Amino acid sequence: MIPMAAFSGRFSVHWGRKTVFLIALAFLPLRGVLFALGGNPYYLVSVEILDGISNGIFGVINVLIIADLTRGTGRYNITQGIVATAIATGAALSNIVAGFVVDAIGYAGGFFFLAAVALVAFALFFFGCPKPASPRTSRNG
Repeated sequence: MIPMAAFSGRFSVHWGRKTVFLIALAFLPLRGVLFALGGNPYYLVSVEILDGISNGIFGVINVLIIADLTRGTGRYNITQGIVATAIATGAALSNIVAGFVVDAIGYAGGFFFLAAVALVAFALFFFGCPKPASPRTSRNG
């Protein structure tokens, strides 16, 4: 997580915020599918590395995107609080819903379900977020 956090700010300048955010989102469905396919503790710990990559990127990119969107408005802190609340709510709901899914169809089904939700999030962000200007000419690329 720490190396990805260190590099994600630099990557966002060259590749754009959307591209780097999409990279982090892409690891989530992959992680869910890989968790569904294996049960060996060493395997599971190695798959957790993907979570560290995503979280390292999310931790930096969220702050940068919020700063870009609220620049000059005086609403950075409230926006950051709203985003943090949305993330925490999603994490809580994820556990509740996944618990029902696991109860109904098992652990593999629960992981596949969460992978599908992550894939939908990836698609929504990919298609729903406007294409930014060139990262080198735009502050919010």
